[in-house]
Amino acid sequence: MNLIDVFNKIDSFIWGPPLLVLLVGTGILFTFKLGFLQITKLPQSLKLIFKAENSGTGDISSFGALCTALAATVGTGNIVGVATAIKAGGPGALFWMWIAAFFGMATKYAEGLLAIKYRVKDSNGNISGGPMYYIVNGMGEKYKPLAIFFSISGILVALLGIGTFTQVNSITDSINGSFGVDPKITGIIITILVAFVIFGGLKSISNVATKIVPFMATVYILICSLVIITFFNKIPETFILIIKSAFSPTAAFGGFLGATVSMAIRNGIARGVFSNESGLGSAPIAAAAAKTEWPAEQGLISMTGTLIDSLIICSLTGFALILSGVWQSDLNGALMTQSAFETVLPSLGPLFLTISLSLFAFTTILGWSYYGERCFEFLFGVKGINGYRVLFVLMVLLGSFLKLELVWIIADIVNGLMAIPNLIALIALSPIVISETKLYFNYINSSKDLKSTQKPI
Repeated sequence: MNLIDVFNKIDSFIWGPPLLVLLVGTGILFTFKLGFLQITKLPQSLKLIFKAENSGTGDISSFGALCTALAATVGTGNIVGVATAIKAGGPGALFWMWIAAFFGMATKYAEGLLAIKYRVKDSNGNISGGPMYYIVNGMGEKYKPLAIFFSISGILVALLGIGTFTQVNSITDSINGSFGVDPKITGIIITILVAFVIFGGLKSISNVATKIVPFMATVYILICSLVIITFFNKIPETFILIIKSAFSPTAAFGGFLGATVSMAIRNGIARGVFSNESGLGSAPIAAAAAKTEWPAEQGLISMTGTLIDSLIICSLTGFALILSGVWQSDLNGALMTQSAFETVLPSLGPLFLTISLSLFAFTTILGWSYYGERCFEFLFGVKGINGYRVLFVLMVLLGSFLKLELVWIIADIVNGLMAIPNLIALIALSPIVISETKLYFNYINSSKDLKSTQKPI
């Protein structure tokens, strides 16, 4: 057994049933404790995306914080990850992706709330927050080792995997395949663009994210919708297939080798969590910087990130793959999604996929550069931040020259390890989440009562 096989086994263990049960279980816990808030308060949370007052202490608007978090979560997982999940687990994997996303919304709410509740200012006057801060400031100094463990994992994920190598390789391979551009040239251009943005700090990242994320999400949604409309008559039978496959084995057909129920559950939940990052602890790092006075307000805005990422974008990808029938082919990953696009746009489909994949991956690089930076700041202070940024840029450049499978596996492992201290903190601080939620909605209700009793002059 070689080294890669050893780390693959570790990776499978880390992302095995115990962690997946804990991730979904935490979401179930908050769903019941908060009275199915992801349903009852969804209209209000959607309204807040654009109408939050942005009157509190913070570095960026609530919308900017959401877009920065989405920049990191809406990525290759929405294109490649969904295809991989359905290829391995069958159409039923999409159902379990929905389950993970539904309960993940409650988890993401709790993360966003605690991020605001326990955030601090660094010595440069910038906001810092996230699991490392709500562990120390919420649970107490004696739990600092958990915060350190989370921060180290966060830095490793940012520098070695999700933030650099995997994203750069996705962009360079996609552009090389579509336009024949040398990956090294593409890599150098990406590196220059990344350096230009991240050395401007969070506000620069947020400004780029608020422009690119809505645009790229809209374009991608439109293309997937076009595929779905083309096969509109198959939607009822596709729904039945998804539900049936979620609870019974999917038979082998065409290039599809068949899948058991356990394969559907594992692939659906794992890819769903990996895509929307609910419970992993990354998104609250961006949420902490939002201008708001109310922790619960940002919690509501944060939970829409999971809705957008998984219940909308991932679902549309899944439907496009299943309706078009390409899930039964020999293709996998980005090529499968490309094939679905080609069914309605034979010449433009691959072009749109290349643009979508490149923008998704580029914004993920920006989002994770900030996550790693805040983890670095927690461990070492602000003096070394520029040094971290230089190292991050160098890793982006290196990512266009190297394809190190072992590095990707290690990054996947530490990404899973990030979740453990975060989930411990979420469960331990659940009474705070509940009390802050009650406080906010009592304020909202009293404000409405006050307005209703005021008579016009």
